[in-house]
Amino acid sequence: MFTRVVHIHTKTGKARELSTTLNEKVVPILKKQTGFVDEITLVSNTDPDQMLALSFWDSEQNAQRYQQEQFPKINDIVKPFLQGDPRIETFNVDVSTIQKISRGKAA
Repeated sequence: MFTRVVHIHTKTGKARELSTTLNEKVVPILKKQTGFVDEITLVSNTDPDQMLALSFWDSEQNAQRYQQEQFPKINDIVKPFLQGDPRIETFNVDVSTIQKISRGKAA
């Protein structure tokens, strides 16, 4: 299992609006992508303009395909809410208690 972690700094007061946009416009696109497993969006409780968007993929190759083919379109959708460019990091899932997201297990 592979994870993309997108660090997002929103414009002041735009995190909730961005979260709604992610849920209504971005998640439907993600669900159509080969290898997509799940999406979790986190809003900081100490800095409400900081968010993390975690997407889980069955393989690094499928996540990379998404990055190349779809992420530029997604970035255009969310750009009006952002303060600067998002920062992306990638990880392999090592431990998870969520059934769909387990080490080395595709959905």
